[in-house]
Amino acid sequence: MQSPVNTSTYEKPATLLDGLSGSQLIWAVLALSLGVGMSALDTAIANTALPAMARQLHASPADSVWIVNAYQLAMVATLLPIAALGETIGYKRVYITGMAIFTAASLACALAWSLPVLIVGRLFQGLGASALMGVNSALIRSVYPTRMHGRGFGNNALVVAIGFALGPSLASIILSVSSWEWLFGINVIPGILGFFVARKALPETGRASHKVDGVAGLYNVAAFGMAILALGDAAHRVGMRTLLPEAVIALFFFFLLIRRQKGHPAPLLPVDLFRLPLFTLSTLTAICTFAAQALAFVALPFYFESQLGRSAVETGFLLTPWPVMVGVMAPVAGRLSDRYSPGLLGGVGLMILAAGLALLLGMPGNPSAFDIGWRMAVCGLGFGFFQAPNVKAIMGSAPASRSGSASGMVATARLIGQSTGAALVAFCLTMFHLRGTWYAIAIAAAFAAVASIASFSRLAVAAPEIHL
Repeated sequence: MQSPVNTSTYEKPATLLDGLSGSQLIWAVLALSLGVGMSALDTAIANTALPAMARQLHASPADSVWIVNAYQLAMVATLLPIAALGETIGYKRVYITGMAIFTAASLACALAWSLPVLIVGRLFQGLGASALMGVNSALIRSVYPTRMHGRGFGNNALVVAIGFALGPSLASIILSVSSWEWLFGINVIPGILGFFVARKALPETGRASHKVDGVAGLYNVAAFGMAILALGDAAHRVGMRTLLPEAVIALFFFFLLIRRQKGHPAPLLPVDLFRLPLFTLSTLTAICTFAAQALAFVALPFYFESQLGRSAVETGFLLTPWPVMVGVMAPVAGRLSDRYSPGLLGGVGLMILAAGLALLLGMPGNPSAFDIGWRMAVCGLGFGFFQAPNVKAIMGSAPASRSGSASGMVATARLIGQSTGAALVAFCLTMFHLRGTWYAIAIAAAFAAVASIASFSRLAVAAPEIHL
């Protein structure tokens, strides 16, 4: 059966027929790990240290939230255009440019003398992270041999889990001995190292003959940017005088984007890939799962600190079993996905995640650290079984010519899910105050259950026959 996705404008270099091997593979994996690791660590550090940064910058909580929002907005708005750019100029070039921007922006953030300057620095940092994450999965697909793709995505998930696990503790240590500037300054040396390793180790990949549509890229930035703004404002129950124009503008630019890209061989918003049932179900699974994760990780600190009276440091340790178990299980799940269906692995894992979230709802009124820890570990075990197989399913369902867009959707699905989850927590806390944390975890369990159903549904969908 012929794939409905255009593959005629792409050709793999003869020197990269099926991945790398030996020391070449090791150095390429190191380069990719440095980029994705810094991005994950920076996200976790900034989220944890936000109250301390607000105090030291003499900023209100509402204003300081833009330290996080600017980074997220820049990433969500630019992921798909940057990923599409990678298809035409090469993933390596996009990746090393992203490493350079991320490192320079980290230095700018460390040297920022005011909140507005820091926010601008975070915008550029988000742009650099977008380039790193947007082509990350496509490069993993290129550097690992086909038989090891699951292992490659599992190793990548392990690096992300380590970054998220270390983030809260590292932020606490830095703030206990120094000021917030070093939260960003620690990226500079690894960033410089990653830049030169990536230049030397990453392979050149095939390039598509079509050009990226710059106007469509601007439409994409406006559509996703306004959509995320509207989502956040809706969660905080702002008036319709603000919310309605944001929603209308977002829909208008989505309409312009889809109309302009109609008939394009490689649209920025990959509607051609969404014609593939496996790609669509895998993307839906990712959005629902990351929404569940964000609901839990944003809501639980409020529960631990405001209702149980735990300190910020204790809260960081109580959250740690989840990413630790993800780190333990991700490589295992990645290797299993080279032998078993991602739909089966993800479905079982997400059932475990839903069960773990339900167990959190049933905790005693004054739970001990053990009561919390083993339940968080169950959640992490389930999440770890989902991540690598799901990325492999998304990437494997797309032809090589569309690896950039598929890679962009991997990161976009994660950010859409995380933004949705965080917005729902804000809505629950606004509506129900501290009781809102219970409702947020209940919604997270529901998202995990829906994701499990979507994952199992993939068992009835045959993988497309793709002509590389």
